[in-house]
Amino acid sequence: MSDRKAQLYDIIRVCAIWLLMLLPAMTAYADDDARAWSALRDGSAVLMLRHALAPGTGDPANFTLGDCSTQRNLNEQGREQARAWRSYLAGHGITRARVYSSQWCRCMETAKGMDVGPVTPWPALNSFFRNRSEGGMATRTTISLVNELDAGAPVILVSHQVNITALTGVYPASNEGVIIALPLSDNPTVLARVTPGS
Repeated sequence: MSDRKAQLYDIIRVCAIWLLMLLPAMTAYADDDARAWSALRDGSAVLMLRHALAPGTGDPANFTLGDCSTQRNLNEQGREQARAWRSYLAGHGITRARVYSSQWCRCMETAKGMDVGPVTPWPALNSFFRNRSEGGMATRTTISLVNELDAGAPVILVSHQVNITALTGVYPASNEGVIIALPLSDNPTVLARVTPGS
């Protein structure tokens, strides 16, 4: 065997060994992901996601609730991201859900763009990016409201990075969600991080 063939053989052998070592971890990850989706479907978890892409940070100084012209809004990519949730959720067995959203326009547009059920505005999900002192109360209120929901269709919460991070410790990207075990608490269990296309 030539030196070149021997080197190629060694590379293939090392790659095969690495693959065999990684397979158990990959299988465990897939199992965890499947359990998270099952929990969301059966009502023992909720999905909380950050609104789809709305370029920029925070909000303009003249921000006015209910006036989208004064807010950061979804761009076309963000609208496409929001629409992608419908087929992504359907692929995991969820075609209808109870959707609760921050009153911010970018969250409401994300929630409506998902098209999986009526959208109910929840002020507790509103951003406290500019008023961090309100974060504790908003988080406690969100926990209480979610835990008081009756059994029914899966629950989806559309909110902001600061809200999700305060509750879960996860810093989500735009349009990324976390499946969180119920009941919610000050230290909830995150079952999976999910996003369409992943």
